[in-house]
Amino acid sequence: MVNKSIPMNGELLSIRNELRKLADKEIAEHSQRFFKTGDGQYGEGDRFLGIRVPVLRRLVREHQRISIEETSLLLKSQFHEERLLSLLMLINIFKKVNEEDKEIIYNLYLNSIKFVNNWDLVDCSAEHIVGAYLRERNKQPIYDLANSKSLWKRRISMMSTFHFIKNREFIESLKVSEILLHDQEDLIHKAVGWMLREIGKRDIRTEEDFLKKHYKSMPRTMLRYAIEKFPEERRKKYLKGKI
Repeated sequence: MVNKSIPMNGELLSIRNELRKLADKEIAEHSQRFFKTGDGQYGEGDRFLGIRVPVLRRLVREHQRISIEETSLLLKSQFHEERLLSLLMLINIFKKVNEEDKEIIYNLYLNSIKFVNNWDLVDCSAEHIVGAYLRERNKQPIYDLANSKSLWKRRISMMSTFHFIKNREFIESLKVSEILLHDQEDLIHKAVGWMLREIGKRDIRTEEDFLKKHYKSMPRTMLRYAIEKFPEERRKKYLKGKI
């Protein structure tokens, strides 16, 4: 069970104080540009403290006793790094707890997707929480996410299947790839192509069977990501439509 004996906000207050001390204005300004936070961009309005990911991972190791409740409060932060830290902590907790607490974390995640609102937040967490929880359960939530109007829900759907891919289970990844094949968002093209590439690392025939059926109609970015590790000559044939 998760240790829930810590007074609410005790560990959280300590973490937030430490994060403020670690904040770097120059890094924050760079992150604002890198994560597209301008008007009309996918990360519009996000705010950064300016803390690198390795530092956040160190904080996860140093605050092992944080509760799910406190971590959930951190996930609602206006600051990107606090939300990322919360997700890394939830992943760490998820690995150690019983099925009841795994379900709590899974539901917390799905109910908090509006805070999982950039590609790095999705990519670090979806496979470890959504994918891990659903691997031996009904996969319908993944398809519900794939058919959502929300960019981040669709990316979570695709990225959650990475957990299955790592276990050499490709069916869900291929089905979600078909659902998202003609998505309008570049971030979805990249995610689908990436997951197809990961399938190919484990079973090239499965990836190529999918590509031969769809490569002429899929977005160029998706195709380039999918065939990135192919031998040069074969990669060129795909790009020229000559497979």
